[in-house]
Amino acid sequence: MQHRIVVLGAGYAGAVAAGRLARRLRPEDAAVTLVNAEPDFVERVRMHQLAAGQDLAPRPLAEMFAGTGVAVRTARVTAVDADSRSVAVLGANGPEELAYDTLVYALGSGWHDQGVPGAAEHAHEIGSRAGALRLRGSLAGLDAGQPVLVVGGGLTGIEAATELAEARPDLDVALATRGALGDWLSPKGRRHLREAFGRLGITAHEHTEVTGVEASRVTTAGGTSLPAAVTVWTTGFAVHPIARATTLEVTATGQIVVDATMRSVSHPDVYAVGDAARAAGRGGKPLRMSCASGVPTAWQAADAIAARLTGGRLPEVPLRYFNQCISLGRGDGLIQYVTADDRAVRGALTGRLAAFYKELVCKGAAWGVANPTLGLPVRRRPVVARPDHADQADQPAQSAPVDHADQAVQAVQADQATSGAEART
Repeated sequence: MQHRIVVLGAGYAGAVAAGRLARRLRPEDAAVTLVNAEPDFVERVRMHQLAAGQDLAPRPLAEMFAGTGVAVRTARVTAVDADSRSVAVLGANGPEELAYDTLVYALGSGWHDQGVPGAAEHAHEIGSRAGALRLRGSLAGLDAGQPVLVVGGGLTGIEAATELAEARPDLDVALATRGALGDWLSPKGRRHLREAFGRLGITAHEHTEVTGVEASRVTTAGGTSLPAAVTVWTTGFAVHPIARATTLEVTATGQIVVDATMRSVSHPDVYAVGDAARAAGRGGKPLRMSCASGVPTAWQAADAIAARLTGGRLPEVPLRYFNQCISLGRGDGLIQYVTADDRAVRGALTGRLAAFYKELVCKGAAWGVANPTLGLPVRRRPVVARPDHADQADQPAQSAPVDHADQAVQAVQADQATSGAEART
């Protein structure tokens, strides 16, 4: 009987996990099903480009996974019963239940209004394709000189502000941030960011906390108001609420608590990857919500599942960061090099070369999802044990069946194609 693996969510993490599992396990032994609410893969790191009026090529999941052995189901997940090992979904044919032996939870995150009054009613989000398209429509209706305010000074906010200012130089674009502009960057990175804002005519309202949003303005903690014909909200993300409603052990924010192999600490047949997981990086520091974290956790989970099922040894690959990639419009960029635990170092790449690098890694990440089993050696092995019975597999070893060279190469591509999907308040 085939071992049933169900992957929930086909963002970067879920899609990569499904494709990697298909390359690791024999199809006669394991059936991999990928469930996603939309029929297309969404390049979340490019939503600021979509909002600014650029068109993105469609990427149908059914075509991407054709011939890989992964069965794609277009349906919305409505519930997970981690005790009975079943998932409730709602698709074109109505409600249905999917049973699993191993679950990979990759439902990810959505925008977070932080509880600020009026944000949900009047602000726009760009964490989803639907949100980016709504913002695109609102911007198209603005006359020259009208104010657009981006709230949030993290990577997402910076990319949104610069992209919109470049695409619509006739608008008055501003950004409000609680701290100083780019305060986590190196001195070189901060200087270049300010130069880019000056070149594009973007006003930075620093040390400004937005406490309310109205149709034509926002109010701040200082008692002032800022004009905003359109408000773009980029202050962070919240995880999908499904996990919180289960018996899985989750954090206060709803992330699933996992071990070093992305396995749930409360339910050994459940793995969580990407934004859905509370995973630790170097020094025990929690990984930030980003594609930079999501793709390596997907590699880790897929290889661990395959090892446990086939009686192999678990992978021992540390999760770390290399750099942060920020686009500043189409012709400018900033690559901030960081320590393994994501702290900025002095080195930074700027200008057109940085923009080219950012575009390269974004394309590389999308290519990796669109070709989920290419570039990986075939190491399909027979299933010999259930994951919760494979005690021998739980002993990490350097001889683990994981492609270290492959991961090192992909780390330069997928691990850093992240900046549009990350946010700092």
